[in-house]
Amino acid sequence: MSNDDVRIIKKYPNRRLYDTAISSYITLADVKRLVLDGVDFQVVDAKSRDDLTRTILLQIISEEEEGGEPIFSSELLAQIIRSYGGNMQNLLTDYLEKSMDMWAEQQRTLREHTRDFMEANPMTMLTQIAERNLDVWRRMSGLDADGNPGRDGGKTEQGGSSDAKGDASSQRTGRKSSGSRS
Repeated sequence: MSNDDVRIIKKYPNRRLYDTAISSYITLADVKRLVLDGVDFQVVDAKSRDDLTRTILLQIISEEEEGGEPIFSSELLAQIIRSYGGNMQNLLTDYLEKSMDMWAEQQRTLREHTRDFMEANPMTMLTQIAERNLDVWRRMSGLDADGNPGRDGGKTEQGGSSDAKGDASSQRTGRKSSGSRS
């Protein structure tokens, strides 16, 4: 992305933020909205042209942490502070960036699956589940789609025939199997 595609926000000494794209002053809440909308922007000091983007983003995070449920616990913040200046600082930065990218991707995937689930016809889904369950039951019992013994002649997965199993169970219960009625 070229610098021409980046939205420039100027910060004046009076602490006001001026969005050059819309020629208007904006608030931190407006900057937060730009972040949430995925707009690429850069905050620069109006006089020195120094990049102040990180400072503004940290200010937004600070305000978010003060109100509501914070993301950063005191222990996590202490660990981050301990990481400054050490040999592993760059590795931590890379790790945190990749972790947040992966988390964002998982959230996107979850939203897509949830949307697909909500848009699906519940009766169609229940029918599909029932058909899968019936198919599994048929395979386990050795029956084909019409309820007849399958290719294996009614053999079960244990190797015996379903008729032999029926005979064995009828002997235990004292009943005749349906195949040996007179």
